[in-house]
Amino acid sequence: MVTSANPSEGKTTTTANIAVVFAQQGKKVLLIDADMRKPAMHQMFQVDNIFGLTNVLSLSERLEKCVQTTLVDNLHFLACGPIPPNPAELLGSKSMKELLGQAYSMYDLVIFDLPPILAVTDAQIMANVCDASILVVRSESTEKETAVKAKGLLESAKGKLLGVVLNDREREQGLYYYYGAN
Repeated sequence: MVTSANPSEGKTTTTANIAVVFAQQGKKVLLIDADMRKPAMHQMFQVDNIFGLTNVLSLSERLEKCVQTTLVDNLHFLACGPIPPNPAELLGSKSMKELLGQAYSMYDLVIFDLPPILAVTDAQIMANVCDASILVVRSESTEKETAVKAKGLLESAKGKLLGVVLNDREREQGLYYYYGAN
């Protein structure tokens, strides 16, 4: 799963890029937009958001019907679907555990895009049911104390923090490494 401390840190773009890279390496990937408060990933992949995760979790549709193909080979996408009144409850439901079991048996990698961890509890709920978590922080924007607090929330939720992605870091001019034959 991928989350950030705050909104506008590049979490959704980072999540999409991670999914694309694994799919290009031949892994069968299911990317899930689990940001049920502000879903946006369907726009990145130019697919519908009519059916999705909320339909599967509320048991109104089957996973197979809601998963969409993308223009990237090996990358499948489960949109958020209709915004529910109870996102945290759906994420912590028995149907989520069933969805995970089914998805893990069908795909090499299942990646969730979740809302910022400091804004709502959704990422904390998912942290201990996912194999690993990635925290996205924006360079020159995310305060150190905020990032540390986000990391602490992941740890207190018994989530395994795989790593932190430093996003939007400006490259310093004049510094480069050259490797060549003499």
